[in-house]
Amino acid sequence: MDGVPNVTRADAKAALRNPLAFIAERWTPEPRTVQRAALSALVMAVIIVVTGGAVRLTGSGLGCPTWPKCTDDSLTATSAMGVHGAIEFGNRMLAYVLCAAVGWAIIAARSQKPHRRGLTRLGWAQFWIVMSNAVLGGIVVLVGLNPYTVAAHFVATSALIAVATVMWQRTREGDAAPRPLVGKAVRQLVWFLTAAAVLLILVGTVVTGSGPHAGDSSEVERMPFDWETVSKLHAVLAWIVVTLTFALWFVLKAVGAPKDPLNRTRELFLILLAQGVIGYVQYFTDLPEILVGLHMLGSAVMWIWVLRVVLSLRERSQAVADLPGPVAEPTLTKA
Repeated sequence: MDGVPNVTRADAKAALRNPLAFIAERWTPEPRTVQRAALSALVMAVIIVVTGGAVRLTGSGLGCPTWPKCTDDSLTATSAMGVHGAIEFGNRMLAYVLCAAVGWAIIAARSQKPHRRGLTRLGWAQFWIVMSNAVLGGIVVLVGLNPYTVAAHFVATSALIAVATVMWQRTREGDAAPRPLVGKAVRQLVWFLTAAAVLLILVGTVVTGSGPHAGDSSEVERMPFDWETVSKLHAVLAWIVVTLTFALWFVLKAVGAPKDPLNRTRELFLILLAQGVIGYVQYFTDLPEILVGLHMLGSAVMWIWVLRVVLSLRERSQAVADLPGPVAEPTLTKA
């Protein structure tokens, strides 16, 4: 059995000065490990959406009435705060799990050989979004669940999901320049689809901000919009996204596009149909909490698949280094 290697004082100083470089010099993860690390960060980002929705739907948004402590006198929730305090504090603790997942993705990407700087930057982008959103989450509590800050909190999480999705995709690709698999007109159609999906998410936050689920059992400020009108606008945008997705699938089929874009588009269409069913059922059944939670999960999954459709329209092979060619043998000539 191999012994534990001696760590010199110079090694300790190097680890303190740049721990990521220190780990990278001594560990090379398998490509599958890097992919799983990136996927774990993405999965945790989706889980945070679901648990954040559970906080709001159970009226636990002010279960911990202050931030960064749970109360003025306690860092954690107490038994006197009941289930609402436990739910809110539990969601805060999951933010640390998310940080750990993002940190694992950064370490794995930094340690990969050869070093892929772009992949590491995507990991750090997630880290800074998480940190910023944690501060924003604290502001949400301090301003008493102001609906505009709640909406901004969700939008920031959607940005985190976008970066995590791109990183996960990049772990399964090379670093060569992207080569488009479809024509310019098809790519433009996909960008229209993406823009419509972004608008759908933004209007969805307005539906939430003006609707009955305020996140707390007490009187909480709502956005000054007619909830039914905003909900109908949200439904119209959803049908636009569904129509664009079906049109994209039809065009991809007509032009003989590769299998990957076709598969991702078909999957997105099915996700949108399921999301639509949940949306209409919750609308006509007075917004039961379980269906609203499923709709929030569906929103995150829908956004991931929109991005997967975008990323499937090009391929990136492994970059090939320019290696020197064989040295030619000198030719002898007769004088």
